[in-house]
Amino acid sequence: MTARFGAAEIAEAYAVFHGHVQEFTASGDWHGFADLFTEDAVYREHAFGELHGRDEIREWSVRTMTSFPGSAMTGFPLAWQVVDEPTSRLICEVRTLMPDPGDGSAHEESNLTIMTYAGDGMFSREEDVYNPLRFARMSVRWARIAQAHGNLDDEGAAYLAQHGSLS
Repeated sequence: MTARFGAAEIAEAYAVFHGHVQEFTASGDWHGFADLFTEDAVYREHAFGELHGRDEIREWSVRTMTSFPGSAMTGFPLAWQVVDEPTSRLICEVRTLMPDPGDGSAHEESNLTIMTYAGDGMFSREEDVYNPLRFARMSVRWARIAQAHGNLDDEGAAYLAQHGSLS
């Protein structure tokens, strides 16, 4: 099997992609996230299902990343990454970080992300592999501590009221 794209090109495209994600996180505006994918991209998210095309990806990313717990996330640093050149894929571990809830504790969960590169700096597929229950439990733990320290907004309090039994 001959690789369509070199490992360096795939890694560089993902570095640019990841830089944009950091900008979206900092600004809170996730509308441009879908534009990092091809028009016919598929995004498989284990808690939310499979999304087809930019419109579905945009609607999902804006909704989830501008509401709690997504809106509280402070960063998505990479723990590691590897390129599988024959399949044009980059596989990485993405850490999802929450801010200090008020007691100095650290709260995070990780997922494996599989990106399929389509050329011209675009990706045609993303799959995030993680345990949604572990992520929800981490969010509940964080929200409880934040609430105890007066650092939980109304939206976070509503999430805690709805999901608080997940501890």
